[in-house]
Amino acid sequence: MTKQASYRTIPVLDQRGDSLKIPATTGARTTGLAKDGLGRPLRDLRISVTDRCNFRCSYCMPKEVFDKDYAYLPHSALLSFEEITRIAQQFVALGVQKIRLTGGEPLLRKNLELLIQQLAALRTPEGAPLDITLTTNGSLLARKAHALKAAGLQRVTVSLDGLDDAVFKKMNDVDFPVADVLAGIQAAQEAGLGPIKVNMVVKRGTNDHEILPMARHFRGSGVVLRFIEYMDVGATNGWRMDEVVPSADVIALLRSEMPLVALEACAPGETAQRWGYADAQGQYDPGLGEVGVISSVTQAFCADCNRARLSTEGQLYLCLFASQGYDLRSLVRKPAETVSDQSLMDAISAIWQGRSDRYSLLRAAMPPDAQATGARRVEMSYIGG
Repeated sequence: MTKQASYRTIPVLDQRGDSLKIPATTGARTTGLAKDGLGRPLRDLRISVTDRCNFRCSYCMPKEVFDKDYAYLPHSALLSFEEITRIAQQFVALGVQKIRLTGGEPLLRKNLELLIQQLAALRTPEGAPLDITLTTNGSLLARKAHALKAAGLQRVTVSLDGLDDAVFKKMNDVDFPVADVLAGIQAAQEAGLGPIKVNMVVKRGTNDHEILPMARHFRGSGVVLRFIEYMDVGATNGWRMDEVVPSADVIALLRSEMPLVALEACAPGETAQRWGYADAQGQYDPGLGEVGVISSVTQAFCADCNRARLSTEGQLYLCLFASQGYDLRSLVRKPAETVSDQSLMDAISAIWQGRSDRYSLLRAAMPPDAQATGARRVEMSYIGG
């Protein structure tokens, strides 16, 4: 049996047992914004609320691994909404301004609106509300959009890998139709969840012929379409470099039909490079909107990465490509007199200050035969994208 085959038969749950040791704190009270070992601030917290998904996309949760016998986390292992909010509150005190709910498929988590209400009530040290957003496959969005907005959700990002039904069904591997996702996007627009972003993971030979049809469909719709390079996340998706379509090629293809002009980043640490559709005079036309590319393979953005990721069972990961996390659940489940909010914040600050993760930058220096091997990394379905 090859090493790759062995990855595909070992349950991901086996790699979730060991945690990194939480560094000792100095005892000094943590105040102000946290910066890591490379001077990067903490601004963005991504929270996975479930390890379950109703899709079986080959690049994320392939069916041969996540089958009917796969051992998902028991409900008792998941962080409660109150535990998530308590942890999030300490992150906000350290500088987090944006919280993204992910999964798995986050809309599978029962009563998710209650968590959104709790998070929407948090404020930064300056008294500003947070940017609360959610990433979804769109399958349940049509029925939930208005309730999500009412609870305090501001925006959604929808994963959609093509408009051709055959292609999309092949990629989600559960025969789910494109029309239902598009209905979810429309419902989100009508509910005021915007601006809406649509993420398309581009995999050579699978859906790269859908790039132009997707751009044509969303151009002028008010939806921001983003093309994501197929990434080597986890160990179950069989990633190969020759299946990556570089973002530069995507932009070149788009510009062969649609004039584009480069736009400035929305905020420091933004992962997407923005391109606006141009009018007949070659100027950006806001009415036509924009597209973006996320070049996590060919153009690493580690240098200003400001994101932390909290798994559904309370493991804190400092990089999408990490292999181990820090167990915050064990802290929040201790009595309050043992672990106060201040000591929880001190622990998170100490973890962030010790961060030096920059996998994508290091990958660029690896020989090709080493890029898809090495330490087995946590799955994207476990900590969110």
